[in-house]
Amino acid sequence: MASGGGSTTTVGDIEEDVSQLLFPKEFENAETLLNSEVHMLLEHRKQQNESAEDEQELSEGRFEDEELQQILDDIQTKRSFQY
Repeated sequence: MASGGGSTTTVGDIEEDVSQLLFPKEFENAETLLNSEVHMLLEHRKQQNESAEDEQELSEGRFEDEELQQILDDIQTKRSFQY
C-alpha cells in the first residue's frame, strides 16, 4: 500500500514505514562493523582475489612437463656437441 510521500507495508499486525528503520530486539546490543571497516575488509578480499588470479595465470605454463623435459634433453644434447 502506498500513501503520499512514503511507502507503507503491513506485515502481520505491524505497519512498517520505509522512512523509519525499526530493528528487532536482538539488534539492540549487537556489535556491528562501521562502513569504513566493511570497506577495508572488501578491499582486502578484492586484493586477495586479484592476487590469486595472478598466481593462477603464472602457474598456467606454455608447456606440459613432458614437453619441458624434451626441451631440456635437447639443450643438454646440443651442449654436449659444443665440447
